[in-house]
Amino acid sequence: MSIETSLTALLGIQHPILSAPMDVIAGARLTEAVSAAGAFGILGGGYGDKVWLEQETAKLKRISAPYGVGFITWSLAKQPELLDIALAPRPRAIMLSFGDPKPFATKIKSSGALLICQVQDEGMARQALDAGADLLIAQGSEAGGHGASRTTIDIVPAIVDLVAGRVPVAAAGGIGDGRGLAAMMMLGASGVLLGTRFYASQECDGADEAKKRICDATSGSSIRSIIFDISRNNVWPAPFNGRCLINDHARRWIGREVELMQNVSAVAAEYAAARAAGNFDIAAVIAGEAVGLIHDVPPAAEIVDRIVTEAEQILAGRRNSSTALGA
Repeated sequence: MSIETSLTALLGIQHPILSAPMDVIAGARLTEAVSAAGAFGILGGGYGDKVWLEQETAKLKRISAPYGVGFITWSLAKQPELLDIALAPRPRAIMLSFGDPKPFATKIKSSGALLICQVQDEGMARQALDAGADLLIAQGSEAGGHGASRTTIDIVPAIVDLVAGRVPVAAAGGIGDGRGLAAMMMLGASGVLLGTRFYASQECDGADEAKKRICDATSGSSIRSIIFDISRNNVWPAPFNGRCLINDHARRWIGREVELMQNVSAVAAEYAAARAAGNFDIAAVIAGEAVGLIHDVPPAAEIVDRIVTEAEQILAGRRNSSTALGA
């Protein structure tokens, strides 16, 4: 099955699904697997590790299917040379999130790549459109990792209405199955971007223990907070904070963020040691509110197939119902 939209036509893919560029854990293996399945894999350039990026983009040269590379925009601004590394294997698109994309837009588009911008409100959407964005990702607060306060069901139709058909809009945040894809299409989105669901895939480079915790988590097991950013001495500017699974470290500091900041040196050392040791009672598992829908760690291709099959069945049922009512 396939679901054709303006997004699939733009990216040259079969299914309107993108994998999120999760920092470091969305490596070439996951990117290739998602794209080979007819969706759109995006390498997680994140904060910008040059050695890692060189290694992973070199592997992408073997990929014939369309794929992208994603960056945190304000972090890329500190190392603009990383964009040249990302563009070298000629990806179909570069995705930028959290910052002004305009300084990079000309180089991206002149290379022949498309510009994808993730946005969290109308102001950011206008800024992205002014920069020449070809595709917008409307990210809701349910998403794992960094984001803002608008919910997916709020931000998606708002951005769709603002865009008014000029470029496709994909939805992100709390989407983990075909019901989510179908629902977002009913809101006007042309596709979805998924992070947490692809975190719990065989090809993702995340730790096995982190994947297990995602599968064991229930709805309501994540929290959007500044705790983990303080703990790693990397506090983002307002209005952004991060969503992660609730763990012992979060329970210890929820409601005590000021005290945490006052003790940041000692806590940061403890947190860094926990990350290095893979101790996820302290270190964050970055995951969104879709965790309640995730119970296994299949191949990425199976994830794509499940979502598309379920969404197509839902959408076909709606079409059939509408036809019957019209008759």
